[in-house]
Amino acid sequence: MTPDQNQVEAVSIFNPVSVTKRQYRQIEVEYNPEIRMLWNHLKPIGPSCFNLGLLEELRHHDLEFEKNGGQFLHNNQLCPVDYYVVASRIPRIFNLGGDLALFIMLIKARDRDALLRYASLCIDCIYHRSCNYNSPAITISLVQGDALGGGFETALASNLIIAEHSARMGLPEIIFNLFPGMGAYSLLARRIGARAAEEMIASGNVFQAEELHKMGLVDILVPDGEGEKALFDLARQQNKHRNGLRAMYECRRHYQPLQYKELMEITTVWVDAALRLNDKDMQMMSRLVRSQMRQIDQRRQADMANGKHDLELAAA
Repeated sequence: MTPDQNQVEAVSIFNPVSVTKRQYRQIEVEYNPEIRMLWNHLKPIGPSCFNLGLLEELRHHDLEFEKNGGQFLHNNQLCPVDYYVVASRIPRIFNLGGDLALFIMLIKARDRDALLRYASLCIDCIYHRSCNYNSPAITISLVQGDALGGGFETALASNLIIAEHSARMGLPEIIFNLFPGMGAYSLLARRIGARAAEEMIASGNVFQAEELHKMGLVDILVPDGEGEKALFDLARQQNKHRNGLRAMYECRRHYQPLQYKELMEITTVWVDAALRLNDKDMQMMSRLVRSQMRQIDQRRQADMANGKHDLELAAA
C-alpha cells in the first residue's frame, strides 16, 4: 500500500464508526500472564511514522483498555495488567514521528480543520498514556532504535523509558521551521525544566541514549539486544515493591499534573505554525519524506535478501 492510499484509508477516522472487536493491522498486542505485562508493538504500514490509521488503532485499543479498568482480554477472560509496554516491530526504529507526507498535503490544501483533527488524535494518545489510562498499570517505553519527533513524545509519555545503547532520540522539527507540538514541550519541561526543554527543541539535535540517560530522560540504559530481558528483570525485581512504585508515579502526576487543555492549546499553536510554513520549509519536509521512503526500500531489500538466504539454507 502506498502512503497516499494509506492516508485515504485512514482519513475515515474523521467520521469513526463504533467498533468493539477488531483485528489490528498496524499494532501487535501481546499479553504475558506470568508477569501480567501487556505489550503494544508499533508496526506502521509504509513509513515508520504515526499515520492516521496507526493513531486510530492505538486510540481504539487504549480506550478499550481504559474502559476495562486497566484489564486486558486474554483467552476470553479479563486479566490484570501490571505493566503496559510500548515498543516497535521495525528493526532499529521506534517511530520517526508525524506523517510528513500528510502534513504537506493538508498544508498545501490549507486544511486547518484536518490538521487539527490529526493533532488532536495525537494528543488523545499521549495524554491518556501520561495518565496511565486511569489504571494501576505502570507504563514503559522500550526504545530499541530511533525515536524522533512524535516517537520521542510517545516514549516520554510513559512512566519509564528503557533504551538500548544504540537508540537515538530527538526533536528535529526545527530543521523545517516547525516545533514538536504533540506533547514534547509539556513532557520535557516537567522532567528537565522549561529552559532545557526549549534548548533541546531549538537545537533540533538527535541524542544518543547514553546522553539522554545522563540527562535523566532515559531511566534504564542497557546493551543492544537486551531491552526485553531488562524489562522482564525489572518486572520481577519490582514485584515486591510494585504497589509503592505505582503510588510514586501517581505522586509525580499530582506534583506536576499534565492537563489536556494545556496539550490542546499547544497543539493548536502547532497547527497555526504549520500553516505559516513557506515553500523552502515544505521542500525540506519533502526531502525527509523521500528519505523515509528510501528506508522502506532498504528494509524491503534486506527482507528479500534474508528470505533468499533462509531458502538457500533450507535447500542445503
